[in-house]
Amino acid sequence: MSQPPPSRSLGLIAVRYVLPAAIFLAGVLAVIFSDTLSGLEGLAMGIGVAGSVLLLNVLYRVGVSGDAERDREAEARDYLDEHGHWPDEQPRAPVR
Repeated sequence: MSQPPPSRSLGLIAVRYVLPAAIFLAGVLAVIFSDTLSGLEGLAMGIGVAGSVLLLNVLYRVGVSGDAERDREAEARDYLDEHGHWPDEQPRAPVR
């Protein structure tokens, strides 16, 4: 497997971690600079949106890992069709 290009991995880090942190920080700044109810609503919105972005990233990663698992299962089934046993099993002795 090849490594992703560095610019792509920096982009992924930015979307996965920096973006939610920036949104959360914006909510904290809203409550700091506005001591009214609107500032508290801004904090709640920042926490909610940052949590949503984090959760969306987690769900995407879980979905992608399911694709890899499906590919491994398909390869194991192809091996079974070709050799008559699963890749992690010992071949069976022929029955006479």
